[in-house]
Amino acid sequence: MRPVTQAARTRPAPIPDAANEDLREAGDAPSPMDQGDAAEAPSYDLIELLFFAYRDFVADPDRILAEYGFGRAHHRVLHFVDRHPGLTIAELLDILRITKQSLNRVLKELIEQGYIAQRTGTSDRRHRLLTCTPDGRALAQRLAGVQGERVRRALAEAGPALRDPASRFLLAMIEPEERPAVSRLIAGGGPDSKVKP
Repeated sequence: MRPVTQAARTRPAPIPDAANEDLREAGDAPSPMDQGDAAEAPSYDLIELLFFAYRDFVADPDRILAEYGFGRAHHRVLHFVDRHPGLTIAELLDILRITKQSLNRVLKELIEQGYIAQRTGTSDRRHRLLTCTPDGRALAQRLAGVQGERVRRALAEAGPALRDPASRFLLAMIEPEERPAVSRLIAGGGPDSKVKP
């Protein structure tokens, strides 16, 4: 943990937008000098909404994964291997951005428990191609089902006009140079059409 500097100790905490509105109504709004440049102020409301949305988005599959003694890393591996049968370990590492050591532990458990199968590549025997077994596919589909249902409920509540703007917003949150590859991956390109996300 980083030590707290004197400047950090004396700097006032930013006031959330809702609190600023209450203060403005009361006539005690902080001056622009106190708040700094509004263009540089973090969007705390959106940051926190993303945090809470993600928390609840992963809570449903977390409960299912606990039944199997699995965690979120297992879920991510199952998801992408199910979506892209024949994925290589190198491609999976590129997608997940984790170390080979971290992936090996999770992958070993999924293989030993019969959720993922691996076979040697035909064009390059050094490649290990990953596919879900029927049990792995069923689990991946069950996890995607609860998350898909949450997304459908949210879109229905927010209105159908939000789907495209929401997709564009989430894509814009991704680093610009990564967006084309992520878009292709999401579109379901097969193993031969994959590029590094």
